[in-house]
Amino acid sequence: MIEQLAIVSGKGGTGKTTLCTALGKLFKNTIIADCDVDAANTALIFKTDLIKTYDYIGSRKAFIDYGKCTSCNLCIDKCRFGAIIEKNRKPFINSISCEGCGLCASICPAEAISFSVEKAGEYYICREGNITLVHAQLYPGEDTSGKLIAQVRKTALELAQSEMYDMILIDGSPGIGCAAISSITAVNHVIIVTESTLSGLHDLRRIVSITEKLRRPFWVVINKFDLNSSITEQISKYCESMNIKILGCIPYDKTVVKAIQEENNILEYDCPARNSIVEIYETLKGEIL
Repeated sequence: MIEQLAIVSGKGGTGKTTLCTALGKLFKNTIIADCDVDAANTALIFKTDLIKTYDYIGSRKAFIDYGKCTSCNLCIDKCRFGAIIEKNRKPFINSISCEGCGLCASICPAEAISFSVEKAGEYYICREGNITLVHAQLYPGEDTSGKLIAQVRKTALELAQSEMYDMILIDGSPGIGCAAISSITAVNHVIIVTESTLSGLHDLRRIVSITEKLRRPFWVVINKFDLNSSITEQISKYCESMNIKILGCIPYDKTVVKAIQEENNILEYDCPARNSIVEIYETLKGEIL
């Protein structure tokens, strides 16, 4: 059985990518799936070789055959997304605003509106040594991040099955929206990374609620726990009240910033953050292996 472990956070900037890339090195025979398709940065930490690039076809978009269009403007009146406006006395479709719902085509009396699918991004397979990385780029203005995340995860799983990998580490999309849900769905386990701030505690509660609704077993890691001992204590009490296990705590460490600036894995430095992550890895092994 291939272990799928998602590392997520209720907000951005909590340190989940630092943790994920470190665990990717510590666990052997691992695929990393970067599911933050709007701002993928896992590839910056690894010195990978690009193996393959795939086109991602997003949602369908409407277009008008002006040879048939009678400029009745019914489509303008009925488009609830405001994607169709009048331009030079003719209806004009803003492809960025178009949701591809199909209403305009169904009501057009001249049958002048049809749909096409467009390239909305790319996804990639890269390798560094025995680590395989699958990541993606969603083009600006596209809103099908959940579908692209599903494609990244599908590609990672197919590779894991065909090449006998033991684990897929998922660097999940931050927040609690569609992208985060797509990162968590059907995984074996989840690590939620939070930080010792009021916003960190607030968003921890939200992502815990989502993870519980998806019925995924999970743990919490507190990053930068020593920045605010009062908030860390509140997080600990909240986890205790919810019967949530804290895998470990990572101290604030300026070396992490240095590692990011130098595009290196935190494991390459002798520092407190590295030591804490190694301890989390040892604890995690006892939980899932």
